[in-house]
Amino acid sequence: MSNPDTPHSTSDPRCDPVKVGIVSVSDRAATGVYEDKGLPALREWLTRALYNPIEFIPRLIPDEPAQISQALIDLSQAGCALVLTTGGTGPAPRDLTPEATLAVADKVMPGFGEQMRQISLRFVPTAILSRQVAVIRGQSLIINLPGQPKSIQETLGGLKDAQGQQSVDGIFAAVPYCIDLIGGPYLETRDEFCKAFRPKTAIRSRRA
Repeated sequence: MSNPDTPHSTSDPRCDPVKVGIVSVSDRAATGVYEDKGLPALREWLTRALYNPIEFIPRLIPDEPAQISQALIDLSQAGCALVLTTGGTGPAPRDLTPEATLAVADKVMPGFGEQMRQISLRFVPTAILSRQVAVIRGQSLIINLPGQPKSIQETLGGLKDAQGQQSVDGIFAAVPYCIDLIGGPYLETRDEFCKAFRPKTAIRSRRA
């Protein structure tokens, strides 16, 4: 049983609070063979990206489809507007996170997986072996991310050129508007770190 964390100290209380489920899928990390690095990477990136007060609900589970699916159902029922998983998305026999995610989906959002592979292909040709998916269940957006912290950062935030300008958008640029559309809280990003895109008609007045 996991315990939610308190909101990050640098959040802005004028923003909507948000519950975020973070799930690390790994047989070895779940049994203590090595230290899990996925959950800390997700926490760090999201607290840097968002002004919103975040309540994290973490899960560390083995590569068991039934456990993965149940964790996603539980997090959706707990009111998580966003659920991010890491690990278990390759072609190996035990890599079954995508199947477990699709099993609980109301809608499939293929663009997220397509963009993640496009980003990773800039570094390694084996990115085509990654099978990340994204789905909507109720009012929760669930996204499978890669297993390595560096890849998590790149796929969420995108890539910048030598001058520090955004050259490739990461998937998180589309996450806040997607959550708007499914009835979730209004996520506000720190634009210097990761700028969200919304149509002009969907942008709220900036905080005072």
